[in-house]
Amino acid sequence: MVYIVLILGLLAGLPIAFAIVAALSLFMATGDAPYALRIVATEMFKGLNSYPLLAIPLFILAGELMNESGITGRIIAFANVLVGRMRAGLALVNIWASVIFAGLSGSAVADTSAIGRVFIPEMEKHGYDRAYAAALTAASSVIGPIIPPSIPVIIYALIVTGVSVPALFMAGVIPGILLAIFLSAYVMMTVKIDRATELAAQAEAPPARTALLGGVLPLLMPVFVVGSILLGIVTPTEAASFAVAYALVLGLFVYRKIAFSALPRIFTDAMRDSAVILIIIASVSAANWLLTYNRVPNMLTDWVLGNVDSKTTFLIAVIILFLFVGLFLEGIAAMLVLVPILHPIAVSLGVDPVHFGILVIFNLMIGLITPPLGLCLFVAEGIAGVGMARLTRAILPFFAVEVLVLLILTFVPETVIWLPRVLGY
Repeated sequence: MVYIVLILGLLAGLPIAFAIVAALSLFMATGDAPYALRIVATEMFKGLNSYPLLAIPLFILAGELMNESGITGRIIAFANVLVGRMRAGLALVNIWASVIFAGLSGSAVADTSAIGRVFIPEMEKHGYDRAYAAALTAASSVIGPIIPPSIPVIIYALIVTGVSVPALFMAGVIPGILLAIFLSAYVMMTVKIDRATELAAQAEAPPARTALLGGVLPLLMPVFVVGSILLGIVTPTEAASFAVAYALVLGLFVYRKIAFSALPRIFTDAMRDSAVILIIIASVSAANWLLTYNRVPNMLTDWVLGNVDSKTTFLIAVIILFLFVGLFLEGIAAMLVLVPILHPIAVSLGVDPVHFGILVIFNLMIGLITPPLGLCLFVAEGIAGVGMARLTRAILPFFAVEVLVLLILTFVPETVIWLPRVLGY
């Protein structure tokens, strides 16, 4: 009955957090668990009673401030100097701007929104199909939560004790760049845009010296934030507060793109986005208590270890599971539900915890571009207005490229764990 309530709530469009709480409340009211409904509230509170969780709203606020301060345009101009003159230059700038933006926001949805508003109409103006531009923007934004700093990485480290945030941060660098390289290779092989059109787009770009200088201050933020964490000077939460202060100074006093009167709106938007994530964390924390109370993780671990005879088989099953779950669940919610169950099994089978963490995050970020609930797909469609059916057809080749990169990361673990190992993490 509990699962029926959960499924019906999701089918009715109820947010995942509220559907979970409704199902839990029914279980507590009708089951034999001690203290009944009081446990739901207690476990939800315990799920949020964590100092490191403060990093999430702070990084979200830093991303909002960066978006408002005009940094997106400076990043695009910087990326344009690097790759804009190559074949399929605008498409490449789209991809590599996402790589640079990843070091600022740590959010794929924020990347899609910020870069899409500029690039989708710009690419259409220079001969690209509008649906193709929207699909590329959504696909490249997946890089955002993989390259540090990353909100999903912080959440993963909170779920799994003993896995270092700096190690996960460094483990995401090569996968993020590898994804950008594969997407770049694909667009260079498939895009057919007249060279004169591409050169005309370059002629409209600001001078290279201006673009490079304009990108220096935004690029220093991830260097300071991630560098201070890696050196052990600050915790991720303290680094997130530094990111907010840095973004405020740039927006208010350096670029002067943010008015003091706009701060209440910016803070409100960040609070709203943070609340969505934190409510999910609270409700899933209570759901995990229920699973543990009923010994579901233990039973599943025993079953898997008794039936799965190799690490390879397990990893293939995990890929399929997360890709399927990503069709219906938001990535952070899926991570909170499944990782506490699957992580001990992975460790038992000899999978490196850092390697497994990046695979899970990469897997679930791909879910952001898959219908029917891909958030980046919805954001890109909202900007492009091309219809979900047309955008879905355009995203399929990019989805295939990302799955190919996922398979490489899965079966060549050194692509993930080499950098943190070299750096001593």
